[in-house]
Amino acid sequence: MKRRRFLIPLIVVAIVVLVAVAIFLRKAAPPEAVRLLPGAQAYVYINAGPLRRAGIKIPPVQLDPDYEAFVKQTGFQFERDIEEAAFAVHTPPPNTPGENRYSEVFHAKFDSEKVRSYLHTLANRVDSYKDREIFNVPIEDRTVRVTLLGPDLVAISNVDDPLVIRGIIDRHKKLASPFGGPKLIRQYYRKLPLGTLAWAIADIARGEQGNKSFVLPGGFDLFFPPDTVAVISVRYLGSIDLKAEAITKNDQAAERVTEQVSAFLALFRSLETNASGSDPDVKTFFDSLRVERQGSTAEINAELPRGFLKKMLTEPPPVPAAAEQPAAPEKPKAKAHKRKR
Repeated sequence: MKRRRFLIPLIVVAIVVLVAVAIFLRKAAPPEAVRLLPGAQAYVYINAGPLRRAGIKIPPVQLDPDYEAFVKQTGFQFERDIEEAAFAVHTPPPNTPGENRYSEVFHAKFDSEKVRSYLHTLANRVDSYKDREIFNVPIEDRTVRVTLLGPDLVAISNVDDPLVIRGIIDRHKKLASPFGGPKLIRQYYRKLPLGTLAWAIADIARGEQGNKSFVLPGGFDLFFPPDTVAVISVRYLGSIDLKAEAITKNDQAAERVTEQVSAFLALFRSLETNASGSDPDVKTFFDSLRVERQGSTAEINAELPRGFLKKMLTEPPPVPAAAEQPAAPEKPKAKAHKRKR
């Protein structure tokens, strides 16, 4: 009897600990939409729900004819109904011509039957795989495959290999493991700050033998050493906290990246300050920019005031004074020097 009295509290404590561990792992795990994605060179994730509730509106998607027809027939609007969006970017191998392909998983509010009916009108073939329909939609020179995973979950891929979309279905059919997901995500997701609402993780120099060059605005070249991984995160803490890390293989490589980024930001700060004048939101943003090296990582931190973010999303960029063309002077007309009163 004494042993039984001792075992019952012990079992209860063990259950509580296991539940707590499970909750912690779920919170520390990548979102399900990300864990469903295939292997790729880069990933982007946006949790739009908290941003929308904080009053940060997603800019309206431009209605091209195809998207406008989709909106009219399904009632879905991206900026209003999207909750989470996860993207995998498939880049061609180094020194190989080609363009990026994408795999995407969206968690959103939509009418499944309306969306399914609309996809039937577009698809030239509908495959069946594990009780899921895969709609093969021809667009230009490729096939876009779409499948409804659930009443609020949809997956899309324009990768040539049809096994990519099937792999997403396979992962969705299994119980989602907090340790699952693509290899790149498993390696670097833990580096994201707590409370991150939008982020990107990219193996930006995969397979390169030398430095990978990126051309930035203004024709400025930025070079990243081989195997550099970029981790970018956005948090909302009253203002928008932006953090970008370039994770390299050694301290020397990180120092070179830090010097390049510092030089570019100094130039960019000068140009934008002259273009924006005394805008307090812009000044706050540029004053907050910090570039530093932490071991083998080059790190940028910045604060984006809500007003600055709103301007970025809703206003066109200012035209630099050098780009403005003066109007040609008009030829004076005869007797135009006398003003009539």
